Amino acid sequence: MPQIISKPISQPETPVAAQAPLCVDLDGTLVKSDTLVDSLLVLLRTRPALVFKLPGRLLHGKAAFKAYVTESISLDVAHLPYNHELLRFLQQERAQGRTIYLATGADLRLARRVAAHLGIFTGVLGSDGTTNLTGNKKLLSLRHCLGSGAFDYIGNDTPDLPLLAHANMAMVANPSLRLRMRLRARGIRPAKEFLERGQFLRSVLKAARPHQWAKNLLIFVPLLLSHALSIGKLLTALAAFCCFSLTASAAYIVNDLLDIEADRRHPRKRLRPFASGDLQALTGICIAATFLLVGLVGGRLLPGGFHGWLLVYLATALAYSWYLKRIALVDVLVLSGLYILRLLAGSAATQTPISHWLAGFSMFLFLSLAIAKRFAELENLRASNTAPANGRGYLLADLAQMRSFGTASATAAVVVFAIYISGLDVVKLYRQPGWLWLIVPLMILWLNRVWLLASRGELDEDPVAFALTDRMSQLIGVAVVAIAWLAL
Repeated sequence: MPQIISKPISQPETPVAAQAPLCVDLDGTLVKSDTLVDSLLVLLRTRPALVFKLPGRLLHGKAAFKAYVTESISLDVAHLPYNHELLRFLQQERAQGRTIYLATGADLRLARRVAAHLGIFTGVLGSDGTTNLTGNKKLLSLRHCLGSGAFDYIGNDTPDLPLLAHANMAMVANPSLRLRMRLRARGIRPAKEFLERGQFLRSVLKAARPHQWAKNLLIFVPLLLSHALSIGKLLTALAAFCCFSLTASAAYIVNDLLDIEADRRHPRKRLRPFASGDLQALTGICIAATFLLVGLVGGRLLPGGFHGWLLVYLATALAYSWYLKRIALVDVLVLSGLYILRLLAGSAATQTPISHWLAGFSMFLFLSLAIAKRFAELENLRASNTAPANGRGYLLADLAQMRSFGTASATAAVVVFAIYISGLDVVKLYRQPGWLWLIVPLMILWLNRVWLLASRGELDEDPVAFALTDRMSQLIGVAVVAIAWLAL
């Protein structure tokens, strides 16, 4: 007899359209960042004069404050750091006919722009300039909109707790630790979790850009070239290096916060911790303040005028991030000046004077590298058929002229070095200065290779990062050190 296989009868699933309406929060939930903080950063960068009006607006209430910020700038909703796992879920639910509401404490006009961009929401609820739609006020508004019927809700922090507690199905996206603890205390277990955020410590390290600390090794250069090494001065230089690195990291974080919207439009920079939403802007401000405090207090304890040069570096770096980076040619002069400030800081900390030869050589060398950085950015944009949109003041038509400026500066650096090693000053420091002539072709090789790769679009936008990872650059560096050792 043939064998009869019985199959279990599956229960009919509830049609999605017949399910309870799905309501989702915006800040920290659908978007991994806080749109109010993002808007304030854009306002600070583009309309700084309005910053002085913000305290007065805040006195009228948080809803009025949000409305004023939304009126003042237009946040780019197309490039916000959306939680893509959650967004895919919402798109699938909507495709099956489910009713979805965007319910947020953000200003209603901004929320409607987000909804119009995504095209998946049935309705939008938000702060209207009078009522700040968070917590119980949002719950009452939902009840008014939906009646007494059940609803599902997706949130991320404690202001969402009343809605999650009354939801038919509670779901969370990148929930805060506080929310997890409150939910656990109430015995609420989220039905779904949409987790999409980088590991915290890794993101902090990435934001601090420790690979850029290689530039701060210039602090040791005046001491090394003086040929008057001592343990005490080396330890002082090491302390100066640490203070400078922490201060520089604070400046990088501020730069990333001010550039957050431009970075989100950039194919590579959009992955930075703040642009991608892996780190919150307020967290970045706290980290930068901590780094700055430790760096400046430590610098105050060091000898000489190191602390003064550190303050000059900080002021210049912040001015560059705020405005100077948008002025063509001024930006590369400032970048090269930041390198020279490291030499001056190292000289002050170790009380070792800088020769005019080192000053002249450094000026031309670092100017060439700064121009190479801008050239590489433009070349990469040209290769991708993208017009410059970062407000740096350069056009694709400037590529040829930038190449001329950069290669001329590189050649000038080599010439200054060649004149130095052929003079009388070098005899006082080296017993066999003839060996130093072997460094000249190595310098020509490395600088010309940097510009050749930049012209091919193969150079990392930061020549320092390129030098740290490029095998040829590493070999040239080792060869230069060996030659200098033979000349001693």
